[in-house]
Amino acid sequence: RPWQNVDENGNNLFLYGSGSANCRESRNWNFEFSYMTPQSRKKMMDFMEAIPAGSFVVVRSVDANDPGSFSSTWMSDTTLYGSGQSLYHKLLSAGFTGIDQLNSPKPWIMIYTKDDVSKTEFSVGLTREDQIILSYDVNVPSGSGDITSPSFGPALSWKNLIWSGTSSDTAPGDEPKISIIGINYSGQKTTLIENIGLNQLQFDLSAIDAKTYPYLQLKLSNTDTVHFTPYQLERWMVTYAPAPEGAVAPNLYFSMKDTLEVGETIDFKLAFKNISDYNFSDSLKIKIVVTDINNVSHVIPVIKHKILNAHDTLHVKHLIDTKLFTGPNSLYVEVNPDNDQPEQYHFNNFIYRNFFVKGDVTNPVLDVTFDNVHILNGDIVAAKPSILMKLKDESVALLLDDTTLVQIQVKDPNGVTTTYSYNSDTLRFTPAQQASDNTASIEFNPYFAVDGNYELIVKGRDKSGNMAGNMDYKVSFQVINKAMISNLFNYPNPFTTSTAFVFTITGVEVPQNFKIQILTVTGKIVREITKTELGSLRVGRNITEYKWDGTDQYGQKLANGVYLYRIVTNLHGKSLEKYTDVMRNDNVNTDRFFNKGYGKMYLMR
Repeated sequence: RPWQNVDENGNNLFLYGSGSANCRESRNWNFEFSYMTPQSRKKMMDFMEAIPAGSFVVVRSVDANDPGSFSSTWMSDTTLYGSGQSLYHKLLSAGFTGIDQLNSPKPWIMIYTKDDVSKTEFSVGLTREDQIILSYDVNVPSGSGDITSPSFGPALSWKNLIWSGTSSDTAPGDEPKISIIGINYSGQKTTLIENIGLNQLQFDLSAIDAKTYPYLQLKLSNTDTVHFTPYQLERWMVTYAPAPEGAVAPNLYFSMKDTLEVGETIDFKLAFKNISDYNFSDSLKIKIVVTDINNVSHVIPVIKHKILNAHDTLHVKHLIDTKLFTGPNSLYVEVNPDNDQPEQYHFNNFIYRNFFVKGDVTNPVLDVTFDNVHILNGDIVAAKPSILMKLKDESVALLLDDTTLVQIQVKDPNGVTTTYSYNSDTLRFTPAQQASDNTASIEFNPYFAVDGNYELIVKGRDKSGNMAGNMDYKVSFQVINKAMISNLFNYPNPFTTSTAFVFTITGVEVPQNFKIQILTVTGKIVREITKTELGSLRVGRNITEYKWDGTDQYGQKLANGVYLYRIVTNLHGKSLEKYTDVMRNDNVNTDRFFNKGYGKMYLMR
């Protein structure tokens, strides 16, 4: 419908400051302006702004009087009205890209759609005498059209379609038909029912599976090839049982640490509330994903939670191990993910939470004892020693509970290295039980049947891969299966207050009977020191815990002077043979202190 610039009687309206439009009937739709002054050009600019979006506009020039005002002149109006505010810029923004050709008197035509420069067409003549013609295609009404509704749902079940309307025609012609379109959770649309006509103003939808198509859309196909007037839809509606609606509610219940030690468990807790009047139909699925420092996503398996009834609240709880998540991480928790159950909205079903896991860079500590003693390289040990290894770590979360953390090897006198496994009584692993004492114990009870030099090699690490020391623990030791004992000597010698006794035992076990006799130079026994008094003894080098203080059997102080001592042993009814040892530091043979099995000591008070 073209705009008219005259009234119903043909009188000029002069709309928007335009000139006369009734000089001819064909000019009734003209809005004529002069472009000779900035003021009149401003009227054209204002008129262009007033035209509604989507309108078709035809602009043509009349240059019969050779006015001498061109596009460059129009452009200069920006000095009056501001940047971009000129007839030149208005026509250019409407799509007249050839406007710079208007540099002399010549005819031109421009047709455009308001606010859609993609449809602008124009034509410019070369001289004032040229006659130009411009064609422009526009859309015109047809005998059919469609109306599409927004989507309805999500629904637990569908009930009815109800619709109505009126026809504006007195004679038959309107043939409206409604189609039912199903929409799945992926947004894919499928036409389920077609050609619902005027004789079906209430239509049963209960046969549509809401689990497959939780959303429906209506499409009205309007046809009138007689009068070309559309059927006037008054209402359409779909009735259904609506899905429930839940939302995460950290304001009601939320708990989670944001900084943790490596291996420490995240105790995640979150409230999810059903804020609708409808029950969820099944147990709720939970999705938990941890995105680590390398942007790798780890899906954490979670069991389903209870069915959530109307207005009830669910406590989502889960423990998450942080062993694999050193550094900054992001936690994503989603309730009812992947449209597992119908729900009205999903934007309020998830939560993000950042957390940081401190790395473990501290080495564990490894301690090794042979029969409860720390030995030195070259020490003699029992052929059946009880070797105890303890691996201790400072981590309160990564308990040392894995046999792979400690590896045991022994190199025998022939140079053959044997790796022991935890599948017998020879090697037993006791894991750490509590964070306050994160210590694992390994009991190693081997039998070294061949005499000679051995080497124990122990490799220990914690659960973060930190090794127990920069190098493997290694200690060499000597095994002599035959039960023997070296000459006993005391230290210090001479002594004033007390002296201990030093000797070496070889074999598998300590003699059942063991005592030290102290005698005068005439052979009188003044003191017998029993095995019980001497304290714990072992196969290998012994320095007695007991120290003799120079008193006799009754506790009386003995006089200064020289005293003799000897050792008396019995193992399974036999005395131990003599074993000649060499002192570790000065390589002095112990025989120098003895004469026929007796040693000599000096008491000096």
